[in-house]
Amino acid sequence: MLTSRISRIAASSLGVTALAFSMVPGANAARAQEDVPTFQEFRAATFQDVGGQYVVNGDETIATSNELRDYYERMVNSRDTDSQSLVVNTVGGADDLWSASQAANLSYCVSDDFGADKADMVAAMQSGAGQWEAASSGVNFTYVPSADANCTTSNSAVLFSVEPTETTQYIARAFFPSSPSSQQNVLVDDSIWTSGSWTPSNILAHELGHVLGFRHEHTRPEAGTCFEDNNWRPLTPYDSSSIMHYPQCNGSSSDLSMTDTDREGVASVYGS
Repeated sequence: MLTSRISRIAASSLGVTALAFSMVPGANAARAQEDVPTFQEFRAATFQDVGGQYVVNGDETIATSNELRDYYERMVNSRDTDSQSLVVNTVGGADDLWSASQAANLSYCVSDDFGADKADMVAAMQSGAGQWEAASSGVNFTYVPSADANCTTSNSAVLFSVEPTETTQYIARAFFPSSPSSQQNVLVDDSIWTSGSWTPSNILAHELGHVLGFRHEHTRPEAGTCFEDNNWRPLTPYDSSSIMHYPQCNGSSSDLSMTDTDREGVASVYGS
């Protein structure tokens, strides 16, 4: 999810909550530990989206309370990771990516519920998807308009749905390849049309980066803020201008444009 440009990542996502205690050096560690919320406090403060999913790190979803507890425990116990060199999400130590055959057919629908904005949403999705497709011959997002009338996560004609939502919590949010099918949707608030230099195409390209398995670049220690967790593997050198880096988290891009480093990263896992 991309939060508004004037806000930080929501405190309920723990990406910011954890920042208070995950980056504090020795002398302040004890005090920082006192500021760690209990799991019950954290769960109560975490935003729940459509279908009851918990939204963390701005635009990533967690399906159940048990999975949220696992996430909480990882955050509380995590330590900063030294970067060796885009970052890919990992699950159980393995890269969270699509198979080659699935990456070549990432089918989606765009809900008719977008109404008068639907044509613009279709165009923005195609433009955002095109940024990743141009960087890797192994990535292909396929729009299936025949599924638009019933564009939900239960429609087996597509891999994922693109649906409108109304929220003040984010502009858009997405999912990872490992997410359960009930979470495989991209939800978009109508604030996407009034986000200044963040174009709808770039916002959706950021979200589709998550769909491809890529994490927020600012979870890396070089960012110095907005740490999320250590469940990732570096694909490229740190890039403060990455399309996956929130500008408000010490990022150096004002418009979420894709960089050459982003292109190198996707090509390294899905093919050039």
